[in-house]
Amino acid sequence: MQAPCKISRSPGRVVLLWLWVLTATARAANPPAVDPSLGSYQAQGEVSGVIRGYGFGLGGVLQQWEEGFRRLHPGIHFEDHLSTSDAAIPALVTGVADLAPDGGEATLTETLAFYETYGYPVTGITVASGAFDVEGKSNGIVVFVNQANPIAQLSIDQLDGIFGAQRDAGMRGFEWTPAGARGPDKSIRTWGQLGLTGEWADKPIQTYGHAPSGTTRFFQWKVLQGGDKWNENFREYVETGSKMIAAEDRGTQHLGVKYMLQHELANDRYGIAWTVMPQARDISGIKLVRLSAHDGSPAITPSRDSFQDRSYPLTRDIYIFINRAPGKPLDSKVREFLRYALSREGQQTLANNGSYLPLPGRVAAEQLRKLE
Repeated sequence: MQAPCKISRSPGRVVLLWLWVLTATARAANPPAVDPSLGSYQAQGEVSGVIRGYGFGLGGVLQQWEEGFRRLHPGIHFEDHLSTSDAAIPALVTGVADLAPDGGEATLTETLAFYETYGYPVTGITVASGAFDVEGKSNGIVVFVNQANPIAQLSIDQLDGIFGAQRDAGMRGFEWTPAGARGPDKSIRTWGQLGLTGEWADKPIQTYGHAPSGTTRFFQWKVLQGGDKWNENFREYVETGSKMIAAEDRGTQHLGVKYMLQHELANDRYGIAWTVMPQARDISGIKLVRLSAHDGSPAITPSRDSFQDRSYPLTRDIYIFINRAPGKPLDSKVREFLRYALSREGQQTLANNGSYLPLPGRVAAEQLRKLE
């Protein structure tokens, strides 16, 4: 069970604290159920040899998959170098890896380096969903406002209008495409533009979020079409307790997200912030906002269930990147291992581990098609 940051005498804060404690207890006792539509692993042939892995160990899941796979294919051996996601795609580029597990999306320089080396894009296989509220496990993004704010839901397009600015294009992979452009007319700078009336109608929206990081890159990709033009009043923070906290700020952590949520957003009636759930633990005075993928589509409350079934639009992917040449068959031992990871048995192992969320059957099927 995850320990709370501190106990507050405020009744509201105590209630929120205990909600977090109960959630953590329930998560440990009740791992997420695996989608029954996932198929069981059926080997398409016996494989042997060495599979080289460079990157991130996925919270221990990768080695658990390897153990299960070796029981079925005893002729397989793994050579792993699992120090960091930053080693994943570079190892594919230099040809020293077969599997490149990564806790986040590929960067622009990674995708470009791979393409310039091989002449085709790197292939990403989604093997899990990011966590809802597990510290440090590629959590999806959630949006908060001050508890006094009457807004209840927003769309991804509206988030773009609130946090972004006019742009001439957007990123698609490593291509700068005009399809991602938007004009200044799409910018949203007052609460009245979102339909609020009375005292809220003319009040400017103050925006808060994360400084440059993998989480920020994900927000830019999903919300800002890969662009990097922000609302001019955007205020940036880093995750409290992370290695990104500067030495001179380690005492107060005024530039940490938790400080921002507790001391700024909770006291700013006209503020809005995006972050991850673990950073909001034990914070009162703020409330979650439901999100819809598009204007007019259903607004979804962030929860473990909506992250797992991927109805929530800002759920993250966990990848294993591979070098898949177009028109050529994938190495059989790599294909078999990935088929195992995407099977009911592989996803059950992932669910039992508790770090990340298992995939819905439809998503696993989409990934399996990439291996054909």
